[in-house]
Amino acid sequence: MSNRIEDIEVHNLSEAFADEIWAIATAWDYFAKDTLGKQIVRSADSIGANIAEGFGRFHYKENKNFCYFSRGSIIETKGWLRKAKTRGLICDDVFQSLMQQLETIHLKLNIYIKFIGNGPNSAK
Repeated sequence: MSNRIEDIEVHNLSEAFADEIWAIATAWDYFAKDTLGKQIVRSADSIGANIAEGFGRFHYKENKNFCYFSRGSIIETKGWLRKAKTRGLICDDVFQSLMQQLETIHLKLNIYIKFIGNGPNSAK
C-alpha cells in the first residue's frame, strides 16, 4: 500500500465529490447556503477528511474507525441531498448523479475497509 493519501482512489473520489458539492452550494441564495449549504458541505468534506485522518494514524484499528466515521458522513450527505432536492435547490438529474457518486464512494470505502483488514500486514 502506498504511503501517500493521494494514491487512495476512494479518497480522491470523495475529494472531487466534495468540491462538486461546494460549487453547487455556493451558488445558492444566502438563506439556503447558511442553513442546508453549510451542513451539506461539512458532511461532504468529512468523507475525505476522515479517510485521510485514518490513513495518517499509526494503528490499523484507528484507520478503520475513521473509515467508519467517513461512512457515516456518506449517509448524512445523502440525507442533505434529499433535502436539497425536496426544497428545489437541485434538480432531479443533479440529485441522481450525486447519489450515484456517493454510492460508488460508499462501495469503494467498504472495499478499502476490508483491505485494511484486521492487522498491520493487511495494509500500509
